[in-house]
Amino acid sequence: MVDLESEVPPLPPRYRFRDLLLGDQGWQNDDRVQVEFYMNENTFKERLKLFFIKNQRSSLRIRLFNFSLKLLSCLLYIIRVLLENPSQGNEWSHIFWVNRSLPLWGLQVSVALISLFETILLGYLSYKGNIWEQILRIPFILEIINAVPFIISIFWPSLRNLFVPVFLNCWLAKHALENMINDLHRAIQRTQSAMFNQVLILISTLLCLIFTCICGIQHLERIGKKLNLFDSLYFCIVTFSTVGFGDVTPETWSSKLFVVAMICVALVVLPIQFEQLAYLWMERQKSGGNYSRHRAQTEKHVVLCVSSLKIDLLMDFLNEFYAHPRLQDYYVVILCPTEMDVQVRRVLQIPMWSQRVIYLQGSALKDQDLLRAKMDDAEACFILSSRCEVDRTSSDHQTILRAWAVKDFAPNCPLYVQILKPENKFHIKFADHVVCEEEFKYAMLALNCICPATSTLITLLVHTSRGQEGQQSPEQWQKMYGRCSGNEVYHIVLEESTFFAEYEGKSFTYASFHAHKKFGVCLIGVRREDNKNILLNPGPRYIMNSTDICFYINITKEENSAFKNQDQQKKSNVSRSFYHGPSRLPVHSIIASMGTVAIDLQDTSCRSASGPTLSLPTEGSKEIRRPSIAPVLEVADTSSIQTCDLLSDQSEDETTPDEEISSNLEYAKGYPPYSPYIGSSPTFCHLLHEKVPFCCLRLDKSCQHNYYEDAKAYGFKNKLIIVAAETAGNGLYNFIVPLRAYYRPKKELNPIVLLLDNPLDDLLRCGVTFAANMVVVDKESTMSAEEDYMADAKTIVNVQTLFRLFSSLSIITELTHPANMRFMQFRAKDCYSLALSKLEKKERERGSNLAFMFRLPFAAGRVFSISMLDTLLYQSFVKDYMISITRLLLGLDTTPGSGFLCSMKITEDDLWIRTYARLYQKLCSSTGDVPIGIYRTESQKLTTSESQKIASQSQISISVEEWEDTKDSKEQGHHRSNHRNSTSSDQSDHPLLRRKSMQWARRLSRKGPKHSGKTAEKITQQRLNLYRRSERQELAELVKNRMKHLGLSTVGYDEMNDHQSTLSYILINPSPDTRIELNDVVYLIRPDPLAYLPNSDPSRRNSICNVTGQDAREETQL
Repeated sequence: MVDLESEVPPLPPRYRFRDLLLGDQGWQNDDRVQVEFYMNENTFKERLKLFFIKNQRSSLRIRLFNFSLKLLSCLLYIIRVLLENPSQGNEWSHIFWVNRSLPLWGLQVSVALISLFETILLGYLSYKGNIWEQILRIPFILEIINAVPFIISIFWPSLRNLFVPVFLNCWLAKHALENMINDLHRAIQRTQSAMFNQVLILISTLLCLIFTCICGIQHLERIGKKLNLFDSLYFCIVTFSTVGFGDVTPETWSSKLFVVAMICVALVVLPIQFEQLAYLWMERQKSGGNYSRHRAQTEKHVVLCVSSLKIDLLMDFLNEFYAHPRLQDYYVVILCPTEMDVQVRRVLQIPMWSQRVIYLQGSALKDQDLLRAKMDDAEACFILSSRCEVDRTSSDHQTILRAWAVKDFAPNCPLYVQILKPENKFHIKFADHVVCEEEFKYAMLALNCICPATSTLITLLVHTSRGQEGQQSPEQWQKMYGRCSGNEVYHIVLEESTFFAEYEGKSFTYASFHAHKKFGVCLIGVRREDNKNILLNPGPRYIMNSTDICFYINITKEENSAFKNQDQQKKSNVSRSFYHGPSRLPVHSIIASMGTVAIDLQDTSCRSASGPTLSLPTEGSKEIRRPSIAPVLEVADTSSIQTCDLLSDQSEDETTPDEEISSNLEYAKGYPPYSPYIGSSPTFCHLLHEKVPFCCLRLDKSCQHNYYEDAKAYGFKNKLIIVAAETAGNGLYNFIVPLRAYYRPKKELNPIVLLLDNPLDDLLRCGVTFAANMVVVDKESTMSAEEDYMADAKTIVNVQTLFRLFSSLSIITELTHPANMRFMQFRAKDCYSLALSKLEKKERERGSNLAFMFRLPFAAGRVFSISMLDTLLYQSFVKDYMISITRLLLGLDTTPGSGFLCSMKITEDDLWIRTYARLYQKLCSSTGDVPIGIYRTESQKLTTSESQKIASQSQISISVEEWEDTKDSKEQGHHRSNHRNSTSSDQSDHPLLRRKSMQWARRLSRKGPKHSGKTAEKITQQRLNLYRRSERQELAELVKNRMKHLGLSTVGYDEMNDHQSTLSYILINPSPDTRIELNDVVYLIRPDPLAYLPNSDPSRRNSICNVTGQDAREETQL
């Protein structure tokens, strides 16, 4: 540094003190030269050019003045014609000379002088070195023809009455008008509309042609019929419209020649203009027009920004958006960079959508296109990602740029953004509402393993429906399922509500139960007026306030409901129940079975997370009266609530001391120490005390810590959950956390196996034969399919292969397109599936948004499409709380004091509860849980023909099994005979069956086709059943052979249980008189266990919660 400073020369001595004392003034006497820039613009010519040409506003004024002069000259010509008296005679002198008064001549000379001076000046200013280019221009020639004769007549008075074709100034006026419009667009800083200019040029060209023809014919006919201007106008209109009445015709050869010339000009000029106009119109239809500022200020509109618009996405958005009554007057402006699709164009031409939807081709990254869409005046902007791209990260990057561009252009416009990858969420935290696809997808897949059909439950809740689906069906389950699908989440302030106003000052559980008992609504959550956090089932200790916002599930919101008292219900003789099947009970039976006398609670121990036990009353009470339920208290009694200490797992009480010690050493409860991406919500869950080495995570390879190479060797106590995916992305974090949540007991934690490739050997090693669930994640490598709907091809075929090989395996998957759900567990000749397909088509024709809901895989929760959750983003425009409630239900967010979604299964010991209303009361009075729905599994009803086919198939299957068991003991030489008689059982056991089959064969061989109709059909059916059975046997043998080859045990491999005779569906918020059936799964919102910790030991609670999660919270902070 010293060397560098020494190289810098010091300032001269004469500058040092002068700089300090005088500042910059000391430099004024130096030898500096001031340089002035752009001196070329200070010349006289450049100043004139700036005023007449370059400056938009002054140029606009000059062109407007020029346009006015040309119109004035045309007007003076018309006045001259009207004032002129037609002279008699047919002399040619009338063509060259006219009668022009002195004042009129003076005005025309003045206009000619000004016009000629302006033309010469503009020619001089625009001169670029070629004088002939300026002289031979058509406007300059017309100006010379119209102005020079008048100027000459000043010096030669005898030429004052010379005819001058002043009407040709109309073409100069047209030229001035075009330039004036261009300057106008530049002056007001708006994009030039090519369509407007072309229409203006076409109209002005047509007017100029007609005006020129009128004036020319009128002048040339001065030596003929002496037509006036009106007759000339009539003749031109009749001629150009190709009508040609013939009552007015030109007589002189000159006028006839002029008409021929004008017709030729019109035939050349007008088609060119119309062609350009049609081309611009077609281009405008492709790119869209503008949404005018006047409409944006007087109407309400939202903007939909997408990278590519598909018909499915468009219809989902429009149907869901316009399903709300308050949005009927809104307009939708679509901003898309690609050209409009053919199907989209066809849909937007429907009158229902053509008046509401405006398509603009443009980019959200261009301010001009955002200005066209009037983004700054929009009520909201929806930005959707393209999920059909292979590189989803690139798709997210495009979405992020669009969100930034919109926020920069219109900072006050609410943003509703859809993102694909969770690690990209923090880039758009400024958006008002964000839906991350992978977060919701993996959370729903995880909850499907715990609570069956959670994906179906959430999908039905976020779709707008009136519950009219399936009401025309003859099957009872479709009516109930369709009617319950109309339930949605609504909100209302407690003091303004008829449902909940009377429960002010009472506990939340009391309000929820009595509101359901009285009105049939399900209160699921509240929010304080001064708090933004929503609490799902805050528990019986929460006291309702008048300013609380209540969130409830119902068919419709309270504002659209009518209320009748009990007397009106009796008079109307109309059932208030939505269902009229065998599940209905009389109203007096429901009221009597509610239980009005409080009894002691039988089980006050800590409840199980898998579900509370609906225990019967004691034996003494059974002898005296039928089972009754304690009433729900208005204010919570701490002694009557089954509390659960979070820190001592209830499952530990059921284990032996040795198991308890080992369990405590293995697991701890706290927050995950590492977050896979920024923006993930920390969740309290089960953790290991020590981090497992990476080598131990490979299930199929042994390491120095263990020697296991398959899942069976690990000896897991609980069944596995296998996740088949192509890559282990950050979204898997949202799959693991719900399965390891703190409220799940340790004894119910399922091992999770991640399978990145799924050949048969890997499937068998990871324990697919004894897995609880197999989750197949959408394959991103198939997103590049040329046909959009083929994006799910790989996933569908893989699931079908798993279904064929392991028919008893519970498979859960997610598809890109909802229409592909019909291919899940596909059976080509399944009559029931074909009937459901017809029902789906009928529901779609009726305009249903949930036509796919009756597909058995979707109703059972085995498949869903994440695109169904696009409606969640659309609904948040009206219901801004829907995303928060959905995240709380799925466990993506955790709010202190808010409950969580779980389920309980109805066993034979629980059937004493009988009805859903009694179940509601039992849960609210004992555990504080709030039920929201039922997952029901029924046996599939078959027709007589189908049952006969299944019976015959089962008979043949039994025979094949017995033959397989006995063929190994026979000699090899009898193999062909046994194979020929494989449809029969052992000879000693079934001699009659074998004898009859031989008789059938002899009859067929002797008599031929005489009586072979029914017999051949039976034999064909038997052979077909045998073929099917043989194929299953072949698959089973394949799997067993591979298991034996890998050294795996074949015990437990069930090859026949494929659940073909059952169907499952969901009843959201069923009516109180719905009967509870065996194996029903009840969806519950359970209060937060942390809220029930004893107040007497606060130090224990705070220490664990703070110390365990302290490091994790510090690491996850931004």
